[in-house]
Amino acid sequence: MGTALARPIIAKRQIDIAEKEGADYVSHGATGKGNDQVRFELSYYALKPDITVLAPWKMQKFLDQFIGRNEMLAYAEQHSIPIKKNKGVSYSEDENLLHISHEGGELEDPNYVCEEYVYSHTTAPEDAPDTADVITISFEKGIPVKVENTSDGTVKTDALELFTYLNEMGAKHGIGRLDMVENRFVGIKSRGIYETPGGTILNLAHLDLEGITMDREVKKLRDTLSLKMTEVIYNGFWFSPEMKILQNFMEDCQKTVTGEVQVKLYKGLTYPIARTAPQSLYNADLSSFDVDGGYNHVDADGFIKVNAVRLKANSAFLESLEEKSHDKEAA
Repeated sequence: MGTALARPIIAKRQIDIAEKEGADYVSHGATGKGNDQVRFELSYYALKPDITVLAPWKMQKFLDQFIGRNEMLAYAEQHSIPIKKNKGVSYSEDENLLHISHEGGELEDPNYVCEEYVYSHTTAPEDAPDTADVITISFEKGIPVKVENTSDGTVKTDALELFTYLNEMGAKHGIGRLDMVENRFVGIKSRGIYETPGGTILNLAHLDLEGITMDREVKKLRDTLSLKMTEVIYNGFWFSPEMKILQNFMEDCQKTVTGEVQVKLYKGLTYPIARTAPQSLYNADLSSFDVDGGYNHVDADGFIKVNAVRLKANSAFLESLEEKSHDKEAA
């Protein structure tokens, strides 16, 4: 989701500048095969319906000159246009605060084992430190507001510094690597290598805190609608009516998600080891096997029997079908 989250931010800024300058056109360099063209252009049109979009990768004159990236690299070299990408590297990269992605070239073969040199943001897990770091992440209504490294006392509270620090810690311990084949909105499958160190740490810590602060049925709805929200963002519909509804729902779900989660970072893994919250729904006495806690064990008998009614009925129905089948065979 790292690239998908970045595009509406870029597109909005482009439209802001276009309106400030009185420009009638905006442009992007996304290929006609990928997701980004959709994300950029849907955002442009949602924010400024009368805008005209220039997309070179969908113009025949441009395609006649540039079959692919190699031709563009040659053009850049010929005209002394500085670029980060080197000719010897066949894959492309997209980088922002949240992640970096690597796609194209030899990586397009899903059976090709990605070489270690491709990973530019994270240490290989086997080369990560042998000593774990334990950090505490504080959330307010689902938003991370503080990170404290209990191993060395480092504290970060500024939003950007907090996230940058988590990126550093995740990179140090080889956290956040992902090698996958995904489904582009245009109908093409693509293989990508992703590195999302800080985002991975935050995601797992946040999910853990929800475990003690969010009602079970609300969490089921959240989990279901999270998939829809992911689809909406991935496919470029950030500035859409459905996205506004989903955002409102998610914000409402997060009202109780305040507390702290302690996570251990070690050899490519980040896993919660402790959590606390002022509005925790966890009741130690109620869940304990050692004390009563106000729970009547006898009530469970009726609960189980009521839930077993349909199972018994289904079993009896299957038995009757089996008997009829045997009778038919005997006849």
